[in-house]
Amino acid sequence: MRIFKKYIDTNTEKNSESFGVQILNLGHNIHPPYRDYPEQNHPEGYNFNWIKGRYLKEYQLIYISSGKGTFEANGLPPQKIGPGNLFLLFPNIWHRFRPSQSTGWEEYWVGFTGDYAQYLLEQKCFSPENPIIDIGFIPQFLDTFSNLIETIETDNLLLKKMASFHLVNLLGIAYTSVLKNNSGLSHKQKIIYKMQNEIHKQWNKDIDFEVLCNQFKVSYSWFRKSFKEILDTSPNQYLLMLRLRNATRIIQEGNLPISQVAFACGFHSEYYFSRIFKKKMKLNPSDIRKTINIKHLFLN
Repeated sequence: MRIFKKYIDTNTEKNSESFGVQILNLGHNIHPPYRDYPEQNHPEGYNFNWIKGRYLKEYQLIYISSGKGTFEANGLPPQKIGPGNLFLLFPNIWHRFRPSQSTGWEEYWVGFTGDYAQYLLEQKCFSPENPIIDIGFIPQFLDTFSNLIETIETDNLLLKKMASFHLVNLLGIAYTSVLKNNSGLSHKQKIIYKMQNEIHKQWNKDIDFEVLCNQFKVSYSWFRKSFKEILDTSPNQYLLMLRLRNATRIIQEGNLPISQVAFACGFHSEYYFSRIFKKKMKLNPSDIRKTINIKHLFLN
């Protein structure tokens, strides 16, 4: 499929919501190895850099058909992305992603909003804490994406409305893949992933893991052992790194004093926060801000 990119001005183009979804942008791009990512020719609100990441006001669906890379969102540990992976971006959720320098990647994306889209993506099987879906290589998916681009390009208003139908089909494929993947999860995995979601909801609060275990009717020893087995880290270390990654994002985004960042991220002592940040992140919190300022000097 050829390279394509379009951002739709909903104020001037007749792109009314149909089938409960409204398409805002879409594209297909092959990003070669050893080239800066993302390309800086997107409209305001869509550009981002790796240091600061980005927020969007819409949903986006991004499918990687070849190459590999890294995806981070909402304080999650960095996730490896490869061929056949699709990831979802949720409104007002911080994220960043990029291909590996050595491989680049081929990507398809579509941004959208709408009542049906919101209804579907608020189902329990979708969540910002588990945004990556392994759909593999489904010819129907790429055929539907090709049809979506063709209908967006046409001047025929009736055909243009069919673009929403194609997007609903794409969401349906993603939904089916999630259900299929989840059906293969063990009972243990399902419980741990649900508890992981709860940790993300309360990441900056004092979480009592004993209370959380009572909520899910499991023992603390079972929870600790199973969490380590499935997520390869202890619950306490997972929560600590979640807070530190979010602290890094907050420092990058604004000018809050380090003491306020510490308390906003659930730490009761600025001294402890700075000490553990240096130990785990290999930098002082203030060094994060200095690094950004130095980069800006070179970029400007």
